[in-house]
Parts: sequence; C-alpha cells; structure tokens
Amino acid sequence: MSIPLDLARTLAVVVEEGTLEAAARRLHVTPSAVSQRVRALEDQLGRVVLVRSKPVRTTEAGDAVVRLARQLALLEHDALAAIGGEGGVVASVPLAVNADSLGTWFLPPLARVAARRPVVFDLHRDDQDFTAGLLETGTVMAAVTSRQTPVAGCRVRRLGVLRYEAVATTPFVARWFAEGVDADALSRAPVVDFDRRDDLQTQWLARRGVPAGAPPRHRVPASQDFATAVELGLGWGLLPRFPSASGLAAGSLVRLGDDPLDVPLFWQQWNLTSALLDDVADEVVAEGRRVLATG
Repeated sequence: MSIPLDLARTLAVVVEEGTLEAAARRLHVTPSAVSQRVRALEDQLGRVVLVRSKPVRTTEAGDAVVRLARQLALLEHDALAAIGGEGGVVASVPLAVNADSLGTWFLPPLARVAARRPVVFDLHRDDQDFTAGLLETGTVMAAVTSRQTPVAGCRVRRLGVLRYEAVATTPFVARWFAEGVDADALSRAPVVDFDRRDDLQTQWLARRGVPAGAPPRHRVPASQDFATAVELGLGWGLLPRFPSASGLAAGSLVRLGDDPLDVPLFWQQWNLTSALLDDVADEVVAEGRRVLATG
C-alpha cells in the first residue's frame, strides 16, 4: 500500500478550507473533481478518510494522511530554500496556543520569524490543556501546551510558568469581601471564567474550601475582554501578571490572596528535521524563557 501524495495534498486542502466547494476554488477544479480525488484516496487506502459534514472532519486515517501532507509541504519548502529556488513560495505553519499566551507574549517571536522568512502562521486558539490534541490529529505542527509528556512523534521543550493571580477591583472587594476573603464570601462573590472549560478559578477556589458549583459565574471567552470584565468590576478572576501589573501598581486592582496559581507551559513540535520549524521553535522558546516565570 502507498499513499498518493497528490491526493494527500488534496485532502489537506479540503480540511484547511472546511468544505469541498472551498477546496475546489483554491485548487482551481470543480467540487466533483475534489470529491473524486478523495474517493480515489479512500479506495487506495481501503479506509474512509473524510466525513463529509459541514465543516468536513477527518477520520483517524485521514488525520494521518493530512499530517503526512503537511510534513511533506514543510520539507519541500525547506529544500527549495536550501537550493535558492523557493521563488516566492510562502510556507503555512499551523500552530496551537492558549489564549493568554496569544494575548501576551506569543506574537513577537512569530513576527521576528516572518520578518526574515516567507511564512504565514495559521493560529489555533484553545485551552493549554487541549492544544496537544491538535498535534495528535495533525491539525498543527507545534503547540504551546501544559502537557509535558511528548505527543507521539513530537519533541518537547520547556517554556516556563504562566503565573496567575486572583484579583478584583477595589470597589468589588469592598462590596463582596468587606469581612475578608474567606470561603463563605468566595461562595457568593461573582467570578469571571474564560469559558466552560476554564477551570483555573475553580482550582483556586478549591484550595480555599469553596464547594463545587459556587459561586455565580460570568463567561467571557476572549483574553482582553476577560481582563476588561475584571477591571470593570463584573467579577473577580485570575489574571496573568502581564495584564494585571499596571492595575495592581495603580491601586485599581487588589490581590485576593498571596497564593498565585502557576501553569507550566511547554513547546511541543513535530519531531521532524525542518529549518523553518526549528527557527520558529527557537524564537518561541527563547521568548517564553525570557518573559515567563521559572517556576
């Protein structure tokens, strides 16, 4: 059995575009031709590789084929660069990153790479506990993740610790914590969560004996808007030290305790010899180790 590389590339385009119609426009063929290529790939492999939903999604076999196609595209780009024949070809590098890293320290190293290489970045935002899953499916080539154990076929480098502090505005503290920040007050005071999968505030509350399910929760699924919600007094929340530092210094924000919550972060990438991917990794790791806490 072999995997026809042109058909593997077609499948990768379908996955990137989300529909057969969009893939057809990018490939300058008809949707019927794209469908026939996918069907031919499935006949060759004897396995279904694509669920034709909207957007489409790959099967486990399809994940492996897409991962191969993206690895080959990366290696081809590196080879063309090595012989001086890239001719304006721009590499697309899909990466996964958690929202707080994306909103604070992650973009500057990518900008430095883009300033010297023909590359575009396709960023996938997810919780740091889930970004490794995007590596496993081949959706991304590398990820910022809280997972230290290497994903199969990947290697890991430590970045540092993203340190969170529980903070609230001075008026919020006066209203909800006039008698102190104890379990009873924390069970009643509104808190801001990022989304339903964000358990940072829940972890911090559990340390202080607050039962599961309490207190009332706002959900604000964007890093800057999350910080703004806390700064406006909508509720208290755990903020990385980057965005909370100015408010704490000015006195508009107050710490609710002296026990920060540390989230170790790691860089995982395909275990593939690639000058481009290694360049991205070196910049990201250097930036992470410069700005994040050492833990």
